[in-house]
Amino acid sequence: MSKSRKIALAVAQMGPVHLADDRRAVVRRLVDMLHEAKARSAKLVVFPELALTTFFPRYWMSEEAAIERFFERSMPNPDVQPLFDAAREAGIGFYLGYAELTAKGECFNTSIIVDESGKIVAKYRKTHLPGHADHKPDAPFQHLEKKFFAVGDSGFPVVETMGAKLGMCICNDRRWPETWRAMSLQGAELGVLGYNTPSQNIHWPEPVHLRMHTHLVSLQASAYQNAMWIAAAAKCGREDGFHMIGGSVIVAPSGEIAAQSVSEEDEVIFANVDLALGDTFREHVFNFAKHRRPEHYGLIVERTGAGEPLPHDPDALN
Repeated sequence: MSKSRKIALAVAQMGPVHLADDRRAVVRRLVDMLHEAKARSAKLVVFPELALTTFFPRYWMSEEAAIERFFERSMPNPDVQPLFDAAREAGIGFYLGYAELTAKGECFNTSIIVDESGKIVAKYRKTHLPGHADHKPDAPFQHLEKKFFAVGDSGFPVVETMGAKLGMCICNDRRWPETWRAMSLQGAELGVLGYNTPSQNIHWPEPVHLRMHTHLVSLQASAYQNAMWIAAAAKCGREDGFHMIGGSVIVAPSGEIAAQSVSEEDEVIFANVDLALGDTFREHVFNFAKHRRPEHYGLIVERTGAGEPLPHDPDALN
């Protein structure tokens, strides 16, 4: 095994953020959890997706109304600056998700990595947008990410900072194997993400327990198959009566859960993760340079949806 390379890592799960909650109050909660993470010697803390507001895509409204109330025109801005200041004073970095309005008027579901000096060192815009853009009046709630956000244009960035090669994604991205393979092909050692996942599926009567099961199995399989640590932060509980799952976790490259939340409230979990564990898997089990065969993976990028099987002649193999 490679020489130990440890990084003290925290995940800051958030309980509900209601429509009536203002950003300054939410940021105070984030600062409190950042201080708790620092007290546990963390060098990096992971906050959830859309951490500054309620999960507003559940409500039908115009794009203009959503922009006015829920999007950030700059980052940091006066409401969020106290979090950046606290991070710089404590010498701790963070991942944060929010709704971004660009100078060109584009809307993205965005996350950033901020280093221990308070500087933004990476930005990611969500690729795999779930849900729908049309109004579904018979649904118990909406899931309008396709209405309010454009598909991200950032790819899956990996940045070397705070002692690790960090990859980033958001929520539904975690369910797609391409997300993690794109990171691991850039040498990512730790993937960080936030999520807001409803416990009820509006499209079919999925048993509630499967929402947590598929969440965890996606992260555990992806960590193992890509020889990387994964840290995932939920915003969860009942936001104005709409329930979202918790299950914030830190997962090892072995696929094992190193830490997991036990509540649906603000909660900090912690692990002193050894990045060298991923080195071992990359050297032996998932040695990409030695074992991958991309000449046989063409369909993965040639097709978006499933199509007919390719022609196959077994006699040609004799």
